[in-house]
Amino acid sequence: MGGVTPGVAGERDPGLQPERTRLAWRRTTLASTVVAVLAGKAGVAGGASVGLLAAGVVCCAGWVGVLVVAHRRIRGLAGVGAGEPSRLAFRDAVAFVVCVLVTVGGGVGVVLR
Repeated sequence: MGGVTPGVAGERDPGLQPERTRLAWRRTTLASTVVAVLAGKAGVAGGASVGLLAAGVVCCAGWVGVLVVAHRRIRGLAGVGAGEPSRLAFRDAVAFVVCVLVTVGGGVGVVLR
């Protein structure tokens, strides 16, 4: 038999997990993009005060950080067919959480202006 038996030491059957993980990273990036766009729209529609502009800049900076970390992670998952994907580095995980919180904080700052 030439098939691979899942559960055997040294063998890996990734199934659809890497694809689901890539899709989750893309959904998170899309949600972050929506927050940044809505913050920008609120800034344009509501008159540009200094606090509103600062909150918008913070939101956009967090969004860029989310894009960078998500792109790095999606690239790390791309080599799944050739072997095991790379693990998410601790610094990337921390950077991602910080960027998401910054994006959310900026978005909340725009809403509460």
